[in-house]
Amino acid sequence: MNPRGEKPKSKISASRKLSLKMLLLTRACEDLEKERQEREEEKVRYLGEKLPPLQLSGMPLKELQELCKQLHTKIDIVDEERYDCESKVNKHNKDIHELKLKVQDLGGKFKKPALRKVRVSADEMMRALLGSKHKGSMDLRANLKSVKKEDVKQDKVLTSEVGDWRKNVEAMSGMEGRKKMFDTGGGAQ
Repeated sequence: MNPRGEKPKSKISASRKLSLKMLLLTRACEDLEKERQEREEEKVRYLGEKLPPLQLSGMPLKELQELCKQLHTKIDIVDEERYDCESKVNKHNKDIHELKLKVQDLGGKFKKPALRKVRVSADEMMRALLGSKHKGSMDLRANLKSVKKEDVKQDKVLTSEVGDWRKNVEAMSGMEGRKKMFDTGGGAQ
């Protein structure tokens, strides 16, 4: 680009561009028509090879039955080939789709769809992961440690009561100290 940010002028005039475009379009139309005719000719030639004209007049019943059996076997063969071709085409289409996704991933232009938030309980999640192996309910809140407010208050009282370690030793000595230890469930140990 130019330093000014302008588009460079083309070296071909507009009328010349138009005439070249028209020539390309006419040439493409001619090629398409030629391809269509070649396909029609190929189809007629193929059908002529595979299906010769039938001469049914004056044939005895046994030969007609034999001809029908031959035609049925040919039909079966053609159906097998058609099925094989369809399965190959489906496989190739699937491969193409996967490769396109890989190219998008590598290019970084793949937009992830917006996911909506779903609330799932622990039981539902375990059932989804483990299926029928999941037994019983799993209440996560039941497994949490419960804290009683009374215990917290008693701990605060004990720590505020005993500030000096000497007082603590004197308070716990003797039978009253031992009794206090058992009453509070362990005391200040």
